[in-house]
Amino acid sequence: MQLATWNVNSLKVRIGHVQDWLRSNPVDVLCLQELKLTDENFPVAEIAALGYTSHFTGQKTYNGVALLVNHAKVGEATDIVKNLPNFPDEQQRLITATIGGVRVVCGYFPNGQSLESDKFVYKLNWLDALTHWLSDELQYHPQLALLGDYNIAPEDRDVHDPAKWEGCNLVSPQERQAFARLQGLGLRDTFRMFEQPEKTFSWWDYRMGAFRRNAGLRIDHILASAALAERCTGCEIDRVPRTWEQPSDHTPVVATFKD
Repeated sequence: MQLATWNVNSLKVRIGHVQDWLRSNPVDVLCLQELKLTDENFPVAEIAALGYTSHFTGQKTYNGVALLVNHAKVGEATDIVKNLPNFPDEQQRLITATIGGVRVVCGYFPNGQSLESDKFVYKLNWLDALTHWLSDELQYHPQLALLGDYNIAPEDRDVHDPAKWEGCNLVSPQERQAFARLQGLGLRDTFRMFEQPEKTFSWWDYRMGAFRRNAGLRIDHILASAALAERCTGCEIDRVPRTWEQPSDHTPVVATFKD
């Protein structure tokens, strides 16, 4: 079973990229973030033509998340939940379903903007609510994966220049502590379960030739429960879509699990 996550930074703009990538990488479930479109504009037919069922919750201009499910391989998604039940919020940031026996949680975590902003307080509160909710979910779903754009680089090795980023959001002690609390639930960072090349990132700013210089961050993650992590045979970041014309600033992350 292969699970993947990709912040596409506008599905309307990047639908061709998603189609091309899925043709070459027919994963069982693709989690998308930053759809930036309303539900009535979701490209259901285009995704269905690839053999995927779409489940989504969108929002005009901002946010939005989706699960694309290869139903012929893993069956239909069930028990779908949109957003955090314990955190009333107009922002569409989370969608969850049980797929092929795995509870798949797709999240677009708040960015936070800066450590002095109200958006940073919102981010920490959202993360706290997520952690509490997941602690309950894990009681009912021992096979669970949390995928998405976390907007957190958990360690200095996940940052191209830690000194330059010191004091900024995405790398703050508060955010890294929140990431550690998620791991404290028994969730494992599947990427770090395996030997990886140094300076492997999943996001690069559009400015200053960041991708060409590999001046990036690893902020897109796949965390797996202990029971699911035992089945994980690999996790990698696919840089190829970031080389395409008019790309997202993020690129896919893929984890593979044995039956």
